[in-house]
Amino acid sequence: FFCFSLLLLVMAARLLARGVAATLRPLRAPARVVSTFPVLLSKNERAKPAISKESEPDPSMTELIRNFVEPAMFFQALQNIGISFFTGVPDSLLKDFCAYVTANCPSDRHVIAANEGAAVSLAAGHYLATKKPPLVYLQNSGLGNIVNPIMSLAHPEVYSIPMLLMIGWRGEPGKKDEPQHMVQGETTPAMLASIGVPFQVLPDYIEGAEKALQTAKKHMQATQGPYALLVKRQTFVKYKLVPAEKRFELNREGAIQVLLELFHAKDIIVSTTGMTSRELFEERVRRGHGHEKDFLTVGSMGHASSIALGIALSKPNRRVFVIDGDGAAIMHLGVLSTIAQHAGQNFKHILINNGSHDSVGGQPTVADQPFFEFKRVAEGCGYSKVIVASTPEEIQQGFAELCETQGTVMLEIRVNPGGHRANLGRPTRTPLENKEDFMEFLDRV
Repeated sequence: FFCFSLLLLVMAARLLARGVAATLRPLRAPARVVSTFPVLLSKNERAKPAISKESEPDPSMTELIRNFVEPAMFFQALQNIGISFFTGVPDSLLKDFCAYVTANCPSDRHVIAANEGAAVSLAAGHYLATKKPPLVYLQNSGLGNIVNPIMSLAHPEVYSIPMLLMIGWRGEPGKKDEPQHMVQGETTPAMLASIGVPFQVLPDYIEGAEKALQTAKKHMQATQGPYALLVKRQTFVKYKLVPAEKRFELNREGAIQVLLELFHAKDIIVSTTGMTSRELFEERVRRGHGHEKDFLTVGSMGHASSIALGIALSKPNRRVFVIDGDGAAIMHLGVLSTIAQHAGQNFKHILINNGSHDSVGGQPTVADQPFFEFKRVAEGCGYSKVIVASTPEEIQQGFAELCETQGTVMLEIRVNPGGHRANLGRPTRTPLENKEDFMEFLDRV
């Protein structure tokens, strides 16, 4: 009897479920009928891309449509809250906005700073002179450079200087990125909180961005201190600068290819951050070389030459070459005096100058200006000689002179900007693997 009753209950439940399904069926979208017969298309119809309408977002469902912020509209929104002075260090996530500012702002309203700390100080000077808050743009990897001027200059309890910080959030949680960016991205909110800078994420549509700017304005007025906007990947519509005129025979990658023909088997190489290390890595792969001879400075912009100096002082019997960049060298230019004072004959400084922040959008560096010369700067810091080259033949001759001349010598190689390949990859070995291979190479006689 119990089994019979259980069977009746199961049958009743199934009938009830079918009834509910039949009641709800009219509420469902009709099933799509797919023809199994071949369809003959006219010539015009065949020319149209075969896009399924089901893959297109419903215009009435705005939450499914991806928005981006127009740099021009955001620029105007900043002016609407009283911001008309811009300074900072370019960043890959901000490159479209930075390019717009570079193209549309006069030099007295836009300064590409040597480093992020200098940008905060420039911004403070602007506020002191005008009583108007400025904007400072930077990548989150530059937060370390702004800690001192934020805490000892702009903080509300010190000089109380309002400014808007616009920070590219590389390595944001949940997004794949390079190891150094993942570490920085995870700690970015905590770093801002620790120095007392409130922040919010910049929305990727103009109405939301305008509200965020109004919030920033109210905070800066109330506290007379800094406020930050974190900018995620793909927030802005693309905006590109007009390509600079090509004045030289080589680009950076071409210069690296020439240099690799000249290094000896036991030479130690330290390469600067960005495209330089990526191109060096891929050129090694192309030649079938290992990577143990190269320390790839994947972050720490401006510090490759100091790393190389530390190695050279500890390995006096080995030649140590640093492959530097103009933007990186300018960021911590004072280290040239330290190198001139302490470097031995085994330290060899190679600087590839393309006059631009090529790795983050191609904004110009001061090295692009006719009044600026690394030769005069380095020699003023104590370098015994600076050799300038731009052709393969000049590089070969300059390299020989670099190795033979007594004292601290620099080989500056001038190349065209914007020359990196669209398909340029990233190192396939992790920083830890690179470090272990490199240290093992240093231990060899």
